[in-house]
Amino acid sequence: MHSALMSPFKNVLYFQAGLGVLANMFLLFFYIFTILGHKPKPTDLISCQLTFVHIMMVLIGGDILLTDLFESLYIENDFKCKTTFYLFRSMRGLSICITCLLSVFQAVTVSPNTSLLAKFKQKLKKYMIHVFLCIWFFNLFFSTNRIFYVGGFTNVNETNQMQVTKSCSLLPMNYIIRGLIFTISISRDVFLVGVMLTTSTYMMIIMFRHQRQCKHIHSISQLRASPEKRATQTILLLVIFFVVMYWVDFIISFTSDMLWMYNQVFLTVQKFMMYAYPTITPLVQISSDNRIIIMLKNIQSKHSKSFS
Repeated sequence: MHSALMSPFKNVLYFQAGLGVLANMFLLFFYIFTILGHKPKPTDLISCQLTFVHIMMVLIGGDILLTDLFESLYIENDFKCKTTFYLFRSMRGLSICITCLLSVFQAVTVSPNTSLLAKFKQKLKKYMIHVFLCIWFFNLFFSTNRIFYVGGFTNVNETNQMQVTKSCSLLPMNYIIRGLIFTISISRDVFLVGVMLTTSTYMMIIMFRHQRQCKHIHSISQLRASPEKRATQTILLLVIFFVVMYWVDFIISFTSDMLWMYNQVFLTVQKFMMYAYPTITPLVQISSDNRIIIMLKNIQSKHSKSFS
């Protein structure tokens, strides 16, 4: 009865994961060609990394990539679990960090020349590579705790493991170490979410002021959204959606860790939330980027001419 009830949800997850991978792959190739080509936007390099991270999150989180790879190489289950959990936690941390960086960069970009943030415009571009290296190093290093406290599932009753998936479980952890890891994780996430909300509020104020000034000069019918305004609206939408999805995911994870129990329904809902942001992000970016829209229209027109 329980498995029959979960089957439709699993089909939804597979569809969501497939859509997320395809959309992110399309976006990744677009950003790579744009960066290697001419005149990429300053945010393209950030978005390219975010897209790559989201592809990895969907593939690893759904056991789409690693399960078949490990089975074909006959690698033991314990190594598979440690690798999967480590990579997924690293990618999850990178997702929140890079989303925050994207929000900060856009806030600096749209800030007036008279503001305090204006002096950071050139510095942020200059030290962007250093920022990326710090973000990647911190998340890859911090997630190493998953290597020690995750293993192949054996017997819950005998070893006091908490089963997370069919073949993987969390191992018992010292209360002090667990508290320390939890404190660092929540401090990092609360800080980054706070920065995202602050920069989003700042961008909304800038957009509101700009729109009010434009109404005094032009009629509403003459107003057109600038590329900066469209980019800002897109990032605002992504940040708001990310914050909502993150806290739902956090509440489920926190409840499961505190109760030392992972319910299958909770796990499915959590996976749905984890897939939601990586899946919706590329769809929002594709639909709001004029370069992609123009490219798709050109492809469509060429395709229709070839059949005419």
